[in-house]
Amino acid sequence: MNGRKKIVRLFIKTFLITISVFALVVFAGWLTLRKAIQPPVIAESNNSVAKTDENNTLNEAAFIVPEADEADKSIGDDRTAPVGFTRDDRKELFYTFLIFGLDKGVNSDTIMVAAYDGAEKKGYVIGIPRDSKVNVKRRVKKINAAYPSGTLNGGGRSGGIEQLKREIQTIIGFTPDYYVCVDLNAFVRLVDALGGVEVNVPFNMRYDDPVQKLHINIAQGLQKLSGEDALKFARYRLGNNSKNNITDYQRIENQQAVIKAVIDQLLKPASLLKLPEFVDIFLENVHTDMEIDDALWFALELNKIKGTDALETHTMPTTGSSGLPDWYELLDEAAVVELINKTINPFVKDIEAKDIDITK
Repeated sequence: MNGRKKIVRLFIKTFLITISVFALVVFAGWLTLRKAIQPPVIAESNNSVAKTDENNTLNEAAFIVPEADEADKSIGDDRTAPVGFTRDDRKELFYTFLIFGLDKGVNSDTIMVAAYDGAEKKGYVIGIPRDSKVNVKRRVKKINAAYPSGTLNGGGRSGGIEQLKREIQTIIGFTPDYYVCVDLNAFVRLVDALGGVEVNVPFNMRYDDPVQKLHINIAQGLQKLSGEDALKFARYRLGNNSKNNITDYQRIENQQAVIKAVIDQLLKPASLLKLPEFVDIFLENVHTDMEIDDALWFALELNKIKGTDALETHTMPTTGSSGLPDWYELLDEAAVVELINKTINPFVKDIEAKDIDITK
């Protein structure tokens, strides 16, 4: 089943855009604001969806509406932390983020939870399979149905963000401190604005899928890829010649190569001249509840993450697929708890199985 095989297919797109956008903010704030910016302070409760344009509602006819249920609006009881956890239990300089990408403005096919440990100068990213089953009332119980469902129940983008935050909380035990919502079309624009990125292609990549209107034709060797080809390189999994199929782990290696290429290009002095264009891409395609001072602090801090050991990427562990008819990805409760506590848990106390609500 195609849905089962595409767990990480879109994972890279939002990650690339988000890391790149934060990196470019360094250029804007480095000289004038470096000494003035202070670390963000996380409030006891951070349930608000921050400044969104309420007039920018979604076109309901643009997607198939999942069967929503009013009961899903109270899922998680609006908790931001497990029962019994307080702000005093927070780790120092440890921040968490919900990062998700919208395809055509409505479909949240890329969903991640990230964390930054300011004390250790380390970052963590966990990709959540879009078909992960969540304990909700609606007929479509996949996590990627949360955002479109919320746009109906809660109204527009704000409702979608709130519903996704609620359902993420049931999987990880807490609500991330911030959200970053990205229009995935921005990746192609960003790479093109950089003048392309150089990537070493391990073999000739040839793949044609008329149904998805996806055609990949990238030659082996060191290539300077346009935004569109960079995205295709990151998506590549199967070839027309089965000998050129790769595993998801190999695809992650390719995606990491693209990440490095984008960041390296962004940090070149010549990119300073393109800052206005980068800012336009950001303003048009990224929505977040971070204040500008907080975003600048994170940008400066991300510049300190160096080396592959300082940035860990993971995929939320599953026990496999439910199979027909729904093809849900079933999360592995014990493995999920272990991964959360090793990476994105912002508290000094461990999150336990009782603090999450993973359904079979």
